[in-house]
Amino acid sequence: MNTVLSRANSLFAFSLSVMAALTFGCFITTAFKDRSVPVDIHVSKVMLKNVDDFTGPRERSDLGFVTFDLSANLQPIFDWNVKELFLYLTAEYSTKSNALNQVVLWDKIVLRGDNNKLNLKEVKSKYFFFDDGNGLRANKNITLTLSWNVVPNAGILPLVMGSGHKSLAFPESYETAKSY
Repeated sequence: MNTVLSRANSLFAFSLSVMAALTFGCFITTAFKDRSVPVDIHVSKVMLKNVDDFTGPRERSDLGFVTFDLSANLQPIFDWNVKELFLYLTAEYSTKSNALNQVVLWDKIVLRGDNNKLNLKEVKSKYFFFDDGNGLRANKNITLTLSWNVVPNAGILPLVMGSGHKSLAFPESYETAKSY
């Protein structure tokens, strides 16, 4: 005869197996969905300063300031399996010392139920745009890209890149003004 504990154990194990199968079924219904949407990035102001780098021995580094407009309709990304989106704007460029540099300039978390349409104007970069040297001055190919992580209720955490990007050039001279 089975005891109460062995019956409870069997019931618990069966329930856990059913929940795991249902979770996998939920994941598989949205696993292959395309989560890319068009993104419009417009840069309104670019400024460059040469400032003291306190991480090295008395060197100066480039510090860039970018003001941008950002618009995207994120509504098609959200479905029943999306809990939130983690958006971030990156700048990608190359210098003589590094073939690939990537810097996160701005980020935002968009929860389900929040406004899914981004229409941001005159946004300043949230994080410092430092280069470890003087690679920003007169750099003609800096590409801004909006990407996001989809945080699902069940399943993998996909990294998606928006289908629009903006290339910009930094000025040849440094700003001497104190304000941004």
